[in-house]
Amino acid sequence: MWRLDREAPVPLWRHAVSSNAAVLAFSTRRGGVSAPPFDQLNLGRSSADRPEHVTENRRRFLAALGLEAAPLATAGQVHGRRVTRVTAGGHQPECDALLTTARGVVLAVTTADCMSLLFVAPGAVAAVHSGWRGTAAGMPESALEAMCEASGARAQDVTVHLGPCIRGCCYEVGPEVAARFPAESLRREDGRTWLDLPTAAKLQLMARGMTRFDDTGACTACEPYWYYSHRRDHGSCGRHWAIAAL
Repeated sequence: MWRLDREAPVPLWRHAVSSNAAVLAFSTRRGGVSAPPFDQLNLGRSSADRPEHVTENRRRFLAALGLEAAPLATAGQVHGRRVTRVTAGGHQPECDALLTTARGVVLAVTTADCMSLLFVAPGAVAAVHSGWRGTAAGMPESALEAMCEASGARAQDVTVHLGPCIRGCCYEVGPEVAARFPAESLRREDGRTWLDLPTAAKLQLMARGMTRFDDTGACTACEPYWYYSHRRDHGSCGRHWAIAAL
């Protein structure tokens, strides 16, 4: 079960894995040092925020999880479906998902409306960035395939955790995007269409045999106090992190 720790100095979504085998978390925008429009906990270096603010925000977020000294792996994120397996920290270009079987390595992906997914299987974790392009291209199922290969687990033994993202209540899309998704993930009303990315991801993964899902249910566009939203803020915003570590 996910819980938003609202009263912490660095508020964040925490999850206690029953086996205590993994650390999983999603950030909010609270608890950092960045000035508007990146206030407060902007974790993205691709933004126009001051680099020293992003560095301090990252330090605070990782310290809140006891991971400040751990090697950090980050992804270049190109809205594709490539999964990169890592055994150490460092930046991995040209990929949208990171996977590891190495203990102590922290995986991080960056979002500000796009969907983040954390995959957990015995002996493996993955952090995945999947916007509409990545989801339509099969990013969730690509990550599941990589997880099963790395861990030896069956699809039904893998759990996926869905973080804050823009959801069907707010994510209006045009016909060219809607045409790439199943009807069950779309809401149509008065000639307009809204896409729910978590539903699209779940449908994709269930078709591959997955049954274990855990969703924060949070919409980034709905709650400006807690979350950045690229669409709501017209691109002038910070970035969240989704992290996973064994």
